[in-house]
Amino acid sequence: MTNRPTVLVTGGAGYIGSHACRALAAAGYQPIVYDNLSTGHRRFLSSPLITGDLLDEATLARAFADQTISAVMHFAAASLVGESVADPQKYYINNVQGTLSLLKAMHNAGCHRIVFSSTGAVYGNADSKALPENFTCVPINPYGASKWMIERMLADYRSAYGFGAFCLRYFNASGADPAGGIGELRDNETHLIPRAMMALQGHVGDFAVFGDDYDTPDGTAIRDYIHVTDLAAAHVAALRLLLDGHAGGSFNLGTGAGFSVREILSAIRQETGREVPRVVRPRRPGDPTYLVADPSAARDVLGFKPRYSDLPTIIRTAWAWHQTAHPLKRS
Repeated sequence: MTNRPTVLVTGGAGYIGSHACRALAAAGYQPIVYDNLSTGHRRFLSSPLITGDLLDEATLARAFADQTISAVMHFAAASLVGESVADPQKYYINNVQGTLSLLKAMHNAGCHRIVFSSTGAVYGNADSKALPENFTCVPINPYGASKWMIERMLADYRSAYGFGAFCLRYFNASGADPAGGIGELRDNETHLIPRAMMALQGHVGDFAVFGDDYDTPDGTAIRDYIHVTDLAAAHVAALRLLLDGHAGGSFNLGTGAGFSVREILSAIRQETGREVPRVVRPRRPGDPTYLVADPSAARDVLGFKPRYSDLPTIIRTAWAWHQTAHPLKRS
């Protein structure tokens, strides 16, 4: 273990964090998970776990004191757009204040490398073109605003304290580990693909398409879907660069291709042979019309080449996972 750089993974028991832990271990690193298990799952873990909250400064300090941590991957956050509109205080406390607590602990311990889980929601409303990283960030919901604030904090820590910090702005994380065992599993599921599959299985009875009057070809919102395994690989690539002395920066993780809600439901029908029962409801506050990445900078700097992010693979791996994942169990 002494020859394996140790990486503290906040939120490592969650959907994306657990996939990152698998990728880290496969790449020769030692992940240690820091998670309060409020939404994560202990059974997703094959790495050591420190049970703690980011706002618990004493537990954080002990985590850094008890082992030599080479870098941090920071996934821990509240992440539901609709909830952030209804309860912004939760998002500014959990995401912004929690990250500040983490950065303080890192700085005090002399650990100055971090890969941060950001989001395409920092851009806000966009036009129909794929978004480059220099597109003006004007978030339209508190979730996106909280992530944008953290990016600004990290830029300041980079300038003042010499932090190496990658902010990886991913778009719609989706799919599940092709090897099985982990995937999307939430008590309150709001994301399109898992919720549609739960509807097929009878676990939710109120699946809705939110808005069919957007200015898009079929009236439904368009998003860029990126496989969670590809996201995890990009985090490992960013970590390698940090350990080699790279200063970091902000990068989009997406495919550059957008699919509407109706196109996703059609792909699910093709994979499963079943039609998702649905109703149409009004748009949700805070949802942009179009959100698609320009991933060229990540390709050039991180060597980011998605392997699993074609739509059939996303749907196939997600469906395989959901057939084993329910009924929902907290563990």
